[in-house]
Amino acid sequence: MKDKTRLVQISHQSKGRKIAVVKEPYLILVDEFTSIFQLALKALDFRVSIHTLLEQQVSTEKLDYDKVYFGTSDWKLLPSFDNPDVVSNCIVSGTGLTHHSSAMNRQVMHQSEGGNTLTDSMKVYQWGVEGGKPAEGEIGVQPEWFYKGTGAILKAHGEALQVPDFGNDGGEEPEIAGIYIVDRKGQPVRIGFTTGNEFSDHVMEKKNYLYLAPSKLRNCSIGPELILTDDLSDLNGVVTVSRQEEILWSADIKTGEANMAHTLANLEYHHFKYPDHRQPLQGHVHFYGTGAFSFGAGIKLQTGDEMKVHWEGMGRMLVNTIEIVEIKEEFLKVKTIH
Repeated sequence: MKDKTRLVQISHQSKGRKIAVVKEPYLILVDEFTSIFQLALKALDFRVSIHTLLEQQVSTEKLDYDKVYFGTSDWKLLPSFDNPDVVSNCIVSGTGLTHHSSAMNRQVMHQSEGGNTLTDSMKVYQWGVEGGKPAEGEIGVQPEWFYKGTGAILKAHGEALQVPDFGNDGGEEPEIAGIYIVDRKGQPVRIGFTTGNEFSDHVMEKKNYLYLAPSKLRNCSIGPELILTDDLSDLNGVVTVSRQEEILWSADIKTGEANMAHTLANLEYHHFKYPDHRQPLQGHVHFYGTGAFSFGAGIKLQTGDEMKVHWEGMGRMLVNTIEIVEIKEEFLKVKTIH
């Protein structure tokens, strides 16, 4: 992914939203477009490439990237993709059990005491190993799939990820997410890839694997950059968890098709085969799975702990803190209109 175009979304209290091209150590502002969603849609409507539009609209105005990245500028980083016009018309989802180490973590988490039998999680992973990489144009075995929420749950680099009052825990999941837009005729189009922290409630999931679905209904972060590329072959990275600047846990991580049980095409087919995922002008943020997370090493995160995810060739590191909501969970009563 070396030398690929890198984009960010930023906002200013008085100047509003902008997108910018990363040209280290600067961000070069782009005229006309206030979101990557808007940029991609115009490229589709006018049948030109995003690069062509960027070349036409890139300005001469530069920002110091360090100041924006470290939060000392009036410009603030936004999530690397969203649907700014209709936030709920962006689906955030993911694919699990794509990496062997993740499947092993699930195996240990859900295996009965003294048992050596494969859990359902490991069986699904094994199905992927055996049938997740079909020949081009053919349909392979479907992966595990989960829903996280709408675009309202997306957080930016530097923002805190919250464990809600009804949550049991929260922990990082270092991943790559695919960024998509559905064109006006219902055709899904991949824009590029971004670094992600999928962030899940592993304590809730560990109670029973059927709790996986609610354990995923949490905020998450993407960014700081969106990379315009088709290459997801082989990526190396590092994930780190720190407390008061002391490293609690760190791991080397790998992702990409060379390290997954499925091809990218197979994952995309099984996400977009559903007509409801092909609604015109929908945005999609789809996580491709993780290979390591600190919960598997027995780490319990606390408020203020810092999570860092860095993938080589994917721009700057994604950094977020964790915030555990300390208020007591209260019953929410649904109102009626009759």
